[in-house]
Parts: sequence; structure tokens; C-alpha cells
Amino acid sequence: MSSDLPTTTERIRAIGSSIEPDVIALRRRFHRHPELSGKEQWTSDALCAELDALGIPHRRVAGTGVIATIAGEAAASATASEGGARSCVALRADIDALPVTEQTRAPYASECPGVMHACGHDCHMAMMLGAARILHELRDRLSGEVRVLFQPAEEISIGSTMMMDAGALDGVDAIFGAHIWSELDAGLVSCEPGQRMAHTDWFRIDIEGVSAHGSMPHKGVDAIVVGAEMVTALQILVSRDVSPFEPVVVTVGEFHGGEARNIMAGSAYLTGTVRTWSDRLRAEVPDRLERIVGKIARAFNAEARFTFESGNAGLANDPACAELARRAVVDVLGEEAVGSYEGTLSGEDFSEYLRRVPGVFVFVGCRNPSVGAEHPQHSCYYDVDESVLVKGSMVAAQWAVSALAGA
Repeated sequence: MSSDLPTTTERIRAIGSSIEPDVIALRRRFHRHPELSGKEQWTSDALCAELDALGIPHRRVAGTGVIATIAGEAAASATASEGGARSCVALRADIDALPVTEQTRAPYASECPGVMHACGHDCHMAMMLGAARILHELRDRLSGEVRVLFQPAEEISIGSTMMMDAGALDGVDAIFGAHIWSELDAGLVSCEPGQRMAHTDWFRIDIEGVSAHGSMPHKGVDAIVVGAEMVTALQILVSRDVSPFEPVVVTVGEFHGGEARNIMAGSAYLTGTVRTWSDRLRAEVPDRLERIVGKIARAFNAEARFTFESGNAGLANDPACAELARRAVVDVLGEEAVGSYEGTLSGEDFSEYLRRVPGVFVFVGCRNPSVGAEHPQHSCYYDVDESVLVKGSMVAAQWAVSALAGA
């Protein structure tokens, strides 16, 4: 670690402490105004206004995305260069919300009916604006460029690709991302190397039966009954068709069918998601699911069309970047803040960045039942312990400083 880093770390802590109320206020402001994927116009405008107020140059990309740039003013030392210093690193925050009706009754609850920041992206924006503010004040200590990516459409798995198509990673040597996480206690940060999140894929099943009067079921083929059988049978993949030592989840999230209460449905459709850990199983799952669906349809004299859509690959942390993140946690928060988490079958399109450049995705624990932060991501009751937000800002800033210094 370079000789000036302790002083830089002290400055990160001091700035972090001073801006904590602002970071929390930003989170609450974003929380009140959630917007769905690809529609984050108010959010994008608000981010640009905050960056303007800080004097940080930025540009809009990918519709509602924003890229901010903090240019370091310190020259890179020969020693740092030999140690693997980076010339440009990126920090990423996602900005979209979910189609969830909030039930928290918090004073800063969503003001947009049916839309809620139920996954913590409001926190991510606040944390990365905090990190940007810290780094902007420390630009005399930065020997390269920090690019802060505010990315839309993470929840529909396309935002990272949109940002990369717009040049977000051009010239970037490494990337850092953070997710506020309800399964980890507040005050802990998990940054282990290797795979941390699952492959995320999607499917749809369209069922064609024969409609008939509800009192004459023998005259038709009930698409709803066929679909119900499929919902149950798809779980065979998890319980009987795959080794219990190999993680896999199959979830049917939508089931639609029928037009009236006294008409047997002639058509229906299901949509869902598959989460797998291994590359081999991911490749095999579509054929296995299609086989199950086809056999059930034939058994009921119905027709079914199975469509499978590949989503994001599993997320795996680069070991060197992960170790840099662990040291950043220790530097700004202390050894006791290093958390341990086994990983999750949730998915993240941050994985697409990691297929382009090395990087790390950390989990910032926010679970604290004493303040009501005990519900999982995507819950209508989801909330966080806001005391962890500025900690995420400081860790991100420290990682960027260390990465640029080749520490």
C-alpha cells in the first residue's frame, strides 16, 4: 500500500462522516420517486442535478443512463505503475425500481402507485453519489480516472449491455459494484472471490386447449388445468431431475388464462425464471423443461409452445479485485466489518460488465430488525438500515483510490 494511503483513508472517513446525512436524504428522495426499467426519466434528471451541484462532469447515455467522470490530478508514480496501477476504474449503481405496491408506511414511502424501490437501487444511487462526492474532493490524490455509471434497466437484465454499447467501459481497467443486501447483517460487507450469483434465464409456456361451457368440461380441454399440472411438474427438475448438490431454482411468476368464470379456458400462458449455478446445468435446462412441458400437454390432449430466453450469466468476482475490496473494507471500517456470505441464486446484469473487464461485486449488509429492516429484496415491506449507506460510499471510494494507486 502506498505511503500516502493512510492519510487518504483518513480523509475518506472524515468526508464520509460529514456527508452521511446528505446520503440518507438522497436515498429517501429517490425512494419517494421510483421509476420502472427504461422509464427512469425523473431519476436521470435528479442524478444530473446532483452531479451539477457537485461540479462533476457527466453525460447521458442509453436513454436514461448517466456517466459521471472524476479526473484525478495526481501523477502516477513509477512504483505504483510497476505494482499494477489502473488508469481508469468504474463504479456502478443501478437506478430502476420494481412493479411493487409499497406497504412500509415509511414517511419517505413511494409516491408512485404500484412502483417501489424494493431492491435497494435507491440506496445504490445514494451510495455512489456519496462515493463520487468523496472522490471529487480527493481528486488531488487520484492518479487516474474514476467513471461512475448510473445504469437503467437492471431489473429486466438489459441495462448493462445498453451502457456498454454506449461506451461505458471504453478504456476502463476494472469495475466495482455494490448491492445493499437483506440477508447480511448491517455493518458487514461481503466481498469474497469467485462465483457469487447465479445464471439467470427466463421461460414462457403458451398452452392451447379447447374452450367449452364450464358445466360441460368433457366437451373441451381446460388450459388452466393443464397449466396447473405444469406448475407442479416443473419442480421435478429441482426435486428429482438434478443432483441435490447442484443449486437450481425454477419459479413460475405469472399464470394467466380464461375470460369468464363460467367458460373453461381455451388458452393460458405461464412465465417464469430458472436460476442455475453451473454452466453445464444451464445448458441442459431448456431441453429438460421442454420435455416435461411437452409430455404433460400430450397427456391432456393440449398443445404447448415452450420458449426459453437466456438472461445474464452467473456473476463471478475477480480474485485480485475482490481482495482489493476486502482491504478497502478493513481500511475504512475495520476488520470486524468483513462479512461472510455464501452467495445467492439471485441474478445481476453486473455480470455482463465482468465478462468484459475484471471487477468485484460486494454485498453491503442492511439487515437490522430493530429498525424494521428484516424483509427480503422485492418485498412490499422492504426497508434498510440507513446507517450502512455512507459505509458503502466509503468502501467504494477507497477501492477506487487503491485500484488507481496499484495498492
